Amino acid sequence: MESAAVNVFVQVAETGSFVAAGRLLGISASAVGKRVSALEDQLGVRLFHRSTRSLTLTAEGGLFLARGRRILAELEAAQAELSQVNLTPRGRLRLSVPLVGEPFLTAMGQFKLAYPEVDLELEFTDRRVDIIEEGFDAVIRTGDAPDSRLTARRFGELSMLLVGAPDYFTRCGTPRTIGDLGQHACIQFRYPNTGKLQAWPLGESGEDDDAAGFPLSTAVVCNNLEARIAFALQGVGIAYLPDFSIRGYLRTGQLVQVLPQCTQTGIPFHIMWPSGGHVPAKLRVFIDFMREQVFPSQDA
Repeated sequence: MESAAVNVFVQVAETGSFVAAGRLLGISASAVGKRVSALEDQLGVRLFHRSTRSLTLTAEGGLFLARGRRILAELEAAQAELSQVNLTPRGRLRLSVPLVGEPFLTAMGQFKLAYPEVDLELEFTDRRVDIIEEGFDAVIRTGDAPDSRLTARRFGELSMLLVGAPDYFTRCGTPRTIGDLGQHACIQFRYPNTGKLQAWPLGESGEDDDAAGFPLSTAVVCNNLEARIAFALQGVGIAYLPDFSIRGYLRTGQLVQVLPQCTQTGIPFHIMWPSGGHVPAKLRVFIDFMREQVFPSQDA
């Protein structure tokens, strides 16, 4: 049974006229009569006594009028409640987040404090997830959105830098050319999905290490950003790291950049969610909050 048909019936019962009900609903009296007849056929009862001069409710129509008013009231309350949900950030927000610590962990903690009615459920992984099939509200990743079923919003852009601790460079020397890296300990990242090592842009045109004509050392290989940062801070070797995760260490001098010509810039950082429909308030405020916290100086 359609709510529109119930609404037509209630309007006819309250106005006592197909014409008056049609005027209120913006449809013709004939259309009103057809909808009432269809509703009667569906219910299997007569709702109105009809004559050329009057239109009155049957006993069954009187019973259905009370029920119909309750149905419409419930629908109105449900719509108001859902509208409020869409306006007020609350409920569970299930996210797939890359294996990245700072500044995301601090920003997410601050988001939870700012929006206590939003429950965060976070899965930290670098694997490619199916947002729709796995039931995520959104996924945060670098690179472009590969799925046409998804809507993507750019958080900002990141750069990848070659960095190390001052203590390491004091002991082992500071590389002045790309070729010098062949004599240094390197802290490398292995992609968990492919098993390949992350390429460092060491060629003249920003190609990977093969283009530079020598292999990098594998003093430390891991699949975790926080581990690479920790090893770099301890002076274990040189690491290739995203700028947003080491801003504080660069600012305090705990890490320093080397070979700035090997910096890779303009890498997009996106949040993606299923296309279609309205973006719920809990996701909308999360997107805005994280962009301001993680990429405050960029127009995403």
